[in-house]
Amino acid sequence: MRSSDFMAALPEAVQRCLGEEIRLTRGRVWPWGVQFYVDDPRYHYEVSRVAPRLGDGLELGLHFESKKPADNHALLAGFDARLVEIKDSLGDGAVAELWDRGWAKVYEVLPLEPYSESYLQTVAARMAVIVGVLHPIYQNLHRGGRKT
Repeated sequence: MRSSDFMAALPEAVQRCLGEEIRLTRGRVWPWGVQFYVDDPRYHYEVSRVAPRLGDGLELGLHFESKKPADNHALLAGFDARLVEIKDSLGDGAVAELWDRGWAKVYEVLPLEPYSESYLQTVAARMAVIVGVLHPIYQNLHRGGRKT
């Protein structure tokens, strides 16, 4: 399976794993990654290939990419305050950190495997777990009076 086909198929595969409770909208798709979101594309879930020099895996997570760094940092602070709870649910590989351009993210890295239907299902199932854990926290923080 080509990486571009793999990435294009991920949002639908994740949606199947999630069921109807959380509805995803597919955002950008590249040969190395895909974004999807629930209500605001600035705050989106992303699966993307990690550069081989950084470990060669797939990053799965929630990205905060508002043009207002303070909004991204506020979300990160909220997630960071719950990182122990997040790690209890997702495992010790979960990371919350500042990133490029004032952005931030909560993510983990899976080992890269050859793109296949089996790996697609593995990644989709794991991403559905991540969305299931992170989305209620995001909703609580996003609705908590933060203006974007």
